[in-house]
Amino acid sequence: MSAVLQFDDLRVLIEFGGSSRKARLTIEADGSLRLRAAEDVAAEELQQFLASKREWVYRKLAEKELLQHEPITKELVDGEGFLYLGRSHRLKIGDVDGAVRLERGRLILPRHLVEIGEVSLIAWYQRCGEAWLQPRSKAWAERLRVDAGPIEVADLGHKWGSATAGRRVRIHWATLQLSSPLVDYVLAHELAHLREPHHGPAFWQLLARVMPDYEERKQELAKRGTCLWFGERRD
Repeated sequence: MSAVLQFDDLRVLIEFGGSSRKARLTIEADGSLRLRAAEDVAAEELQQFLASKREWVYRKLAEKELLQHEPITKELVDGEGFLYLGRSHRLKIGDVDGAVRLERGRLILPRHLVEIGEVSLIAWYQRCGEAWLQPRSKAWAERLRVDAGPIEVADLGHKWGSATAGRRVRIHWATLQLSSPLVDYVLAHELAHLREPHHGPAFWQLLARVMPDYEERKQELAKRGTCLWFGERRD
């Protein structure tokens, strides 16, 4: 016997059977959700179980979406394009000192850093990203009425961002390749988690109050996110 439950904007196939009252939720290869439960488990109990798994579900769906696409690769040669805040900048390897920097629309990679070029470029995204995000974080935090600490830009694997109860908000360096409205979505999303830890109705209502078009930005992020460079994936 089977049934279908609506969970946020997702449909969950419920398969009843077995003697165990412990429900088991799986994500199939096609991204569909399947929940196995005993026949005498009430629908309200199943909804509560799904709600407790909400963060896990969305994280796993995001990971699956990324893994289903071929990773974007980059060559450290003159003319290679690197996105920053939605705009492509051509790489130029120069006989200069110092760190990676942006000059007159060109992304300058000092020749002495070529052997560790990827690490140097990621460090540049982190450095510039933190400087760009700090004032925006303050503005979004005021709108959301949350008390946020300094923003950290780091490698977060398959996650765009993270937030903890200790006011710590982190943004993936690869996010800085997106256009500013999409970076703002990631930032506001994580800041909202300081008030609402889970992706329940209260969370989306809070986000909608400060970003009425969040759903469009969310969909655009899902589409654009698969076309970004994440460096050499080590996870």
